[in-house]
Amino acid sequence: MRSRTSVDIWSRTRHRRRGLVIGLIAVTVIGGVLAVDAIRRHIEGEADLAGDRTFYRIPDPLPEGEPGDIVRLEEIDSAPLGSAAWRLIYHTRDLAGSDVAASAVVVVPDTPAPARGRAVIAWGHPTTGAATHCAPSLDVDPFQLIEGLHEFLLEGYAVVAADYPGLGVAGASSYLLGVPEANSVLDAVRAAGDIDAAKIGTDVVLWGHSQGGQAVLFAAERAERYAPDLTVHSVAVAAPAADLTELMSDDIVNISGVTIASYAIPAYEAAYAEQYGSSELIAILTPGGAAATPQMAEMCLLSQNKEIHAIADPLIGRYVTSDPATTEPWKTLLEENSAGSSPIRVPVFVGQGLADELVKPAATEDYVALLCGQETRVSFHRYPSVNHGLAAYAALPDMLGWLSAVSAGQPPPSTCP
Repeated sequence: MRSRTSVDIWSRTRHRRRGLVIGLIAVTVIGGVLAVDAIRRHIEGEADLAGDRTFYRIPDPLPEGEPGDIVRLEEIDSAPLGSAAWRLIYHTRDLAGSDVAASAVVVVPDTPAPARGRAVIAWGHPTTGAATHCAPSLDVDPFQLIEGLHEFLLEGYAVVAADYPGLGVAGASSYLLGVPEANSVLDAVRAAGDIDAAKIGTDVVLWGHSQGGQAVLFAAERAERYAPDLTVHSVAVAAPAADLTELMSDDIVNISGVTIASYAIPAYEAAYAEQYGSSELIAILTPGGAAATPQMAEMCLLSQNKEIHAIADPLIGRYVTSDPATTEPWKTLLEENSAGSSPIRVPVFVGQGLADELVKPAATEDYVALLCGQETRVSFHRYPSVNHGLAAYAALPDMLGWLSAVSAGQPPPSTCP
């Protein structure tokens, strides 16, 4: 896509291990190919992780680079059947505009790419945690949280999945900070464009769930200014964390809110301490909340859920001194990191489960009303009996149909009055 300078690209070839896997597949009957592929991905995923710890250790100080410049790159042997994949580290910008490194995964189908390059699905993942070791790309299966991956590959899309700053590569957490999350999503696409074998173009569709919904909505708002070299055609979200004030007010009285706050408060303290002072920011915590937050902030949501509950359950109703959504400076900070401050001028798809107890349906209804008031073309879909965790999967069939129409240049139906 662009020329790069000061690029340290790691190329790891694993011919012996790949040869064993190919041999195994060759002697397997057709009906067992998918099972063998799952075994292969697990074996190679374990091997990837065993050798990749140093991959994420970047030089300090970080060599200078433009947003989207690649720092390191390696092929991932455990790519899904019929695809190729890479793990990469690249330059992006934090809330203050400083140069930081972030990590991402890139997956492309093994079919021929169009002459102009593959269109990209830029994926924003839901919450996995706020600590460095909670990055999706560090999982044995770094593809499992990419909701819709196989469908997108079958349609010929490249998929670029950013971890967000602070995940994967050590650094300050960007949890629920809209600007650095968005920058990392867009810069991951820029970096992927410089992987020669991926043959990726500049056409982008943004797709995110929960925290990832916030990330891609901010990316849609910022893309024209921040990444004018990319063309964002549309954005789709499922149960998005769009309005953080509603999210915090709705959830701070339960286990979800305590967990979210334990991830967000340290991230916001680091990002805004110079502006507001650490003591003023952490004053929202009770003594018990202040004591528990550092330990909870190091726990990953999916793999340490039991441990999180053990700490957070006794703090429900006693974690904060008041509702952050109505207490300054938190009220202002949550508003600044809520989507909607700038209009989105491309079509937007929104899916919401009506049994969602984390991102409440009323909060998404309010955000859709805001989009409609900004004259955005919105396709809003509600799914009865669907909870927060299943929102993206429930929305996929409708989202894929909507995406097909948008990609064909057909104006999608709008649910706005």
